[in-house]
Amino acid sequence: MHRVLLLGAGKIGRMIAHQLCGTGEYELLVADANQEVVERLGKQLDIGVQTIDATNAGELAQAMEHRDTVISALSYRHNPLIAETALTAGLSYFDLTEDVTTTRRVRAFAEKAKPGQIFMPQCGLAPGFISIVANHLTKKFERLDSVRMRVGALPQFPTGALKYNLTWSTDGLINEYCNPCEAIHDGQRIDVLALEGLEHFSLDGVRYEAFNTSGGLGTLCESLDNKVRELNYKTVRYVGHRDLALMLVRELRLGERREVMKDILEKSLPITFQDVVITFCTVTGWREDQFVQISDARKIYHQEIDGDRWSAIQLTTAAGLSTVVDLHVAGKPPPQGFVAQEQVDFDSFLANRFGRIYDSQLATSFNRSTSSDS
Repeated sequence: MHRVLLLGAGKIGRMIAHQLCGTGEYELLVADANQEVVERLGKQLDIGVQTIDATNAGELAQAMEHRDTVISALSYRHNPLIAETALTAGLSYFDLTEDVTTTRRVRAFAEKAKPGQIFMPQCGLAPGFISIVANHLTKKFERLDSVRMRVGALPQFPTGALKYNLTWSTDGLINEYCNPCEAIHDGQRIDVLALEGLEHFSLDGVRYEAFNTSGGLGTLCESLDNKVRELNYKTVRYVGHRDLALMLVRELRLGERREVMKDILEKSLPITFQDVVITFCTVTGWREDQFVQISDARKIYHQEIDGDRWSAIQLTTAAGLSTVVDLHVAGKPPPQGFVAQEQVDFDSFLANRFGRIYDSQLATSFNRSTSSDS
């Protein structure tokens, strides 16, 4: 059995544990700073559990003993130390970060990887699955023009002025709304401001807005450099959300006081497990001397499994990570060093026992063009 250390037993960590443990092919040790949380998970699943201080290199090294792979489902702040410890211990490494600086640090460690040891950050939904979809669509063209990626995790039943509920990491959400965003514009790699670039589109009869957020492109700016005229990533929300978020981040300057912003959001916006994940990727380019557009749009809804309610963001994010771990164990990604999400084969991803959630009866796929205005 493949021996995995899973760090973090929060929203996504719990789902990853259920997915991997359910196969009977992974020996799982789950570690978290919250003893009550890991002990509760240990009673539900046939796994080992322990408490750990993820800022302590010694404790991390001890937990990695006799393991083959480490997965970080912790805040991005912990990941550089985890990656460095994994390098020394000889473990392959996976994480869920959207943080660009963290990914660069992980990549530096990957340059020293041993044979059979890979470092694959940015797994999950976005970055993650959306990068795999985008790269797959680009292969259908002889010459590319633009790649546009849109992703959102939204309450199925929105209330309040923001029309938003907390569905995942508050730290990650604030990062997305405050940090610079990578893009390619007129063939040049540039940084653009988060919360700018507002546009509207319709999907399945519902009106949405989208705007720049940080981290969702993963490594595609590098992979598609000098190959596209336009490349960008935007987060999807219900119409009206962006203007209120802009007021919080810019006018009230909570982007400069992120801990205050986190406290406000977590005490004001309830968590919901009744959500929907939207992925919408459009690629334009030339094929047989024609200028062509191809779109891939999906909706994935929350569901109940064995009496437990799991949100769509839990299901899709965990499935993105569990799938690439599963493919790694099967020997399908590159065997050593840094692995980008776009190196994963799209068809292999959807055929995987975890990845098929994106292509099952739980996902509504729209194989048609959608209207947009920007």
